[in-house]
Amino acid sequence: MVRMLTGDMMVPHGFFTREGGVSTGAYQSLNCGMSGQDAPVHVIENRARAAWAIGADPSCLVGLKQVHGTHVIIVTKGWAAGDGPVADAMVTDRAGIALGVITADCAPVLLSDSTNRIVGAAHAGWRGAAAGVLEATVAAMQALGAETISAVIGPCIQRDSYEVGADLHNAIVSREPAHICFFSQTSEDHWQFDLSGYAAKRLALIGIRTSIIPHDTYAEEDLFFSHRRRTKRAEGVGGHQISIIRNQA
Repeated sequence: MVRMLTGDMMVPHGFFTREGGVSTGAYQSLNCGMSGQDAPVHVIENRARAAWAIGADPSCLVGLKQVHGTHVIIVTKGWAAGDGPVADAMVTDRAGIALGVITADCAPVLLSDSTNRIVGAAHAGWRGAAAGVLEATVAAMQALGAETISAVIGPCIQRDSYEVGADLHNAIVSREPAHICFFSQTSEDHWQFDLSGYAAKRLALIGIRTSIIPHDTYAEEDLFFSHRRRTKRAEGVGGHQISIIRNQA
């Protein structure tokens, strides 16, 4: 059985772990990333299981070719798994459509205006968050008529596991010096970075009520895939978890 975490939104949604799928080896078991070397039939089955878990038709689950940018897609109809456009966020006001983002340390952010039946999903690594992908997602929802938006930030790499260098630190602090509060210095040119806290702050600055599910994808190996953990161990290929939100009729 798949395992998912949920936030305090009223619409169907889930932040899925790596449990409950059919993939094997480095992709065990609920790998939902289409861009790796996992058997496509396994990934499609895993994505279908995740969709069913939140009451969505798997044919209505859409995803993106994510590139750490700020482009937002307005979804009006579904597309086949792997055929999504290049972007890092989606919004929709169409009933039944399920928006899915893939992560393996970056922050998955699900957004909802349940009153007006508008939802959004964003992939927010530090580059995308710093460049404004979350603000762009909110703006796209508002353009569809959203008024009272809430957001949940799902499992991602947490501060204690996320050591970064001067390039990341300077890129963020140079834009907004007050955001130095999301860094804890560990040496002359290394810091630990609070990605989920930073994303929540950016949403708060534009009036979006946001909650955080504080699971650490790097540290909780049994529950989550982690790109950084895999890279540090030189393990090669690996999987990605999915986070999904479904718009209601």
